Order: sequence, then structure tokens, then C-alpha cells
Amino acid sequence: MTASNNPADVPDSAVFAAFGLEIDTLEATSSGLINRTWYVRSTAGELLVLQRVNAIFAPETNHDIDIVTRHLRAKGLVTPTLVPTHTGALWLEHGGAVWRVATRIAGVIHNSTESPARAAEAARILAQFHGALSDLEHRFTNARLGVHDTERHLEYLRSTLAAHTAHPRYRDVARLAAGVEQLAAGLTPPRQAPDRIVHGDPKLENIIFDHSSEHALCMIDLDTLTTMPVAIELGDALRSWCNPAAEDSSAADFSIECFEAAAAAYAAASDGLLGEAEWRSIPDAAFAIAVELAARFCADALAGRYFAWDRHRYASAAEHNEARTRAQLAVAAGMKRERERMRIIVEGAFDQRK
Repeated sequence: MTASNNPADVPDSAVFAAFGLEIDTLEATSSGLINRTWYVRSTAGELLVLQRVNAIFAPETNHDIDIVTRHLRAKGLVTPTLVPTHTGALWLEHGGAVWRVATRIAGVIHNSTESPARAAEAARILAQFHGALSDLEHRFTNARLGVHDTERHLEYLRSTLAAHTAHPRYRDVARLAAGVEQLAAGLTPPRQAPDRIVHGDPKLENIIFDHSSEHALCMIDLDTLTTMPVAIELGDALRSWCNPAAEDSSAADFSIECFEAAAAAYAAASDGLLGEAEWRSIPDAAFAIAVELAARFCADALAGRYFAWDRHRYASAAEHNEARTRAQLAVAAGMKRERERMRIIVEGAFDQRK
């Protein structure tokens, strides 16, 4: 997948008119790898977020977002909500693109954890998110089947290597792929667990924090809403929250202190939501997701898929994806070293919540 999905680079007057927006307040943001995003004000002065939605998401995904955010708001949680067009539609299809507007939650987005306190806050807000949605019955448009099928991603890496031997970065990527395969040999088959409503991409960048403290306010970027075992969602979250550096940083590592803080905070805030089997699956799931993402980034380095790249820091998308691969390998290797401590921490958090 790519970060650009239609020929319209910026919204035009028809988009502003449909949502009642002030043209001269448009401000591009630097956040988000998939949807193009701007801050804007309505003609009534309300702070809003305007997005050009990537084509990987069906327009009907906005129905999922609307239902979930209404439910969250009814439960008293802070959440962005969709702002309809003047005709009452949740999105606008115009100029070869899908456009939508949401309320803006004032706060800050972090790209690295930096402290156990921040990891704990991320865990608390995700636990509240899961708990608030535990009684919602909804069939999602965006099923995202197989999104965390780790073996499928490993097979894709192998086939990509075989198909791109002439790629100028092949030798470097092949060395990284060997590291992925070495860690993949230590994967544990996932346990059976019930599906629950989850965010789908709970990395740190999808949480808004208060400007003046480490207090987490809400989850954002809800296109990925779906149902899956919560241990997989938490595995994805923890490989992000427990890396003190950015996702493509050469300083990436796994922090057992952040893991312990996050496990304790999730246990305290989830109010007995998860069963024992779900809890005990978390360390294996976290390791699997780190390996899986390393495989995905590694394959993308050759296939030229999935993420946009930072042209200011990397000469090519391949080199940026190689950096992402190295970072996830470092996180996975750290988890492998700390696997037993992770299990002890999770067991302790589960016992404490009972």
C-alpha cells in the first residue's frame, strides 16, 4: 500500500463548501503515514481535522467509525467524532478521492515512548477503549482478515526476495531477511482466544496526549477498527510502546521497564476484561508482531509497498524500510532476551487484578 491514493493533492473549494470549512485556516500536518491530514476551522470557528482517506479503506469504513465513536462518547470517553457534510453524509467523494472531517482533540502526538510513565498511560487509555466497546455488537465493514497472519507475512518476504534479486538493495535486504528468519524460528503458535473489538493499530502515534502532562486523552486514526483477539492487539501495542526510540531509529530497543509499567496499567484499567489465557498470550503475541513487522518492512524495501518514505532522511523508500526493519529486529531481539521476565510480569499483573 502507498501513502498517496488519488490525483487531488489538496482539497478544493467544493470540499470546503461541502463541510462548511474556512479555506484560509487550512494547515497541513506532519502526522499520519496513510491518510493525508490537515487542521482546519469550520465557518462557525470549530477546530476540525480534514482528511483525504487512502483508497485502501472502503468509504463505508466511516460507518464503522461513526458507530464506534458514538458508543465511546456515550460511555464518557474522549474521542474524535465525524462531522457530516451539509447533506448529512459522513464523507464526500470528490475529485477521485474520499474526504472526511472529524472533531479535533487538542493535544500532542509522540513518536517515541521515552519513559515507563508514557507507556503506562498508553496502556490505560487502550484498556478503557477496549472496556468501553466490550458491550458493542457490530459487524465491521473493514474486516481486515489475516492482517496479523505472521506466517503469511513471512512467506511474502520469501517470495519477494525470490522475485527481486535484481533490486539494487537486494544484498542489504537479504541480510536483514536472514535476521528475520532467525528470530522467526522462535515463534510460538498463537493460543485460541475470543475476538473482541479492537483499535487495530494501537501504536503510540495513534494516541493523543495532553500538552502539559503525560496524560493520554484518546485513541485516534480509527480506520483500522476490527475484531481480533486482544492479545494480538496488545502485542502490536507493546512492540510500539516498549521501544523508547522512534520506529525507524537506530537506537530502537525493547524496554522491560516500559513493558512492566504498561502491563500493570492495562490490568488496573481493564477491570477484569481479559481472561487468564488472553493475559498469558501477551508476551508471545508481542514478540510475534515485532517479527511480523520486521518481515513486512523487509519485503516492502524490495517491493516498494506500504509506507511513504522520509525524503529528507533517506535516499529511497527501500532504505527507509530497511531502517524500519532494523528497528523492529532490535525490538524483537530484546523481547527474545527478556521473554521469561515478560511472562513473569504478565502473570503478576493478572494475579494482581483478580
